[in-house]
Amino acid sequence: MLLLVSSIKLVAEIALLALAGQGLLGLLAGARRDSNFFYRLLQVMTKPFVRGARWLTPRIVLDRHVPLVAFLLLGFVWVFSTLAKVRICLEIGVQACR
Repeated sequence: MLLLVSSIKLVAEIALLALAGQGLLGLLAGARRDSNFFYRLLQVMTKPFVRGARWLTPRIVLDRHVPLVAFLLLGFVWVFSTLAKVRICLEIGVQACR
């Protein structure tokens, strides 16, 4: 169970950092961000999470806001997986958790 929770936490961390990097690079690159190789690479990495957020959100939410929704949802996943990991580590003992 610890491995599953740690894996979910790791995937959420990677996706959160990729979304944050994509947002920051989008601000820096401006209108030419679609021609930036690294922006497109981060876009490919985050596409499954953004699609999942689009599927969960109603159509009234604008497409440009969906990455923010994905970021917030992944943030909640990260918080809950962190709390679950702490709970599991306290149950089995901190030494066994390392």
